[in-house]
Amino acid sequence: MYEKILIVDDEEHIISFIKDALLDEGYKVFTAENGDEAIESVKIKPDLILLDIMMPGKDGFKVCESIRNIVDCPIIFLSARGEEGDKIKGLMLGGDDYIVKPFSIRELKARASAHLRREKRAINNNPSRLYFKELSIDLLSREVYIGNEIINTTKREFDIIELLSLHPGQVFSREQIYEKIWGYEGEGDSSNVAEHVKNIRQKISALSSKTDYIVTVWGVGYKWERFN
Repeated sequence: MYEKILIVDDEEHIISFIKDALLDEGYKVFTAENGDEAIESVKIKPDLILLDIMMPGKDGFKVCESIRNIVDCPIIFLSARGEEGDKIKGLMLGGDDYIVKPFSIRELKARASAHLRREKRAINNNPSRLYFKELSIDLLSREVYIGNEIINTTKREFDIIELLSLHPGQVFSREQIYEKIWGYEGEGDSSNVAEHVKNIRQKISALSSKTDYIVTVWGVGYKWERFN
């Protein structure tokens, strides 16, 4: 199955230009002409998003902020503005790359292909499902189960579970977890981590008598219990 790419740009000729080039490569291509359409279009679960910054209404930065909690796929910003500050802002908001207009279509296709390959390697290098006693984690569907019962987690909660469970026995400080999950530009502080861990434990305890999957290491942080 070919990857799905979402193009977001308010200039019709640019959308057409990029779309034709990507269709030639065999990708499934979807388009949106403004921020609201882009936010609605992420329901297709794209594998990659090409996101213009300078759009009327919601610009690309605002769109990225709105969808980053929903999608995990790479986001490549497209912009006529090449200032360092814009590039840094885009990356801090959750973007993975930044291409300045006008750009070579060969470069765009090469960067898109590189990000998609990297995503495949990340998936292939990790098991798609983890098992810990009666709890299991589906990394692809981002779902957590106790037996056959699903635990409804928020994106942040799942991100914390994923981070810790992929490194069982390793202790992460609250600051480390916050920086990895929220990013350096996150609003709030590491106290958010404790609240999210508390919510995770409550959700697990509602379905299981075993609640010590996430262990508190006093004065340091948290770790995922290592089960033999």
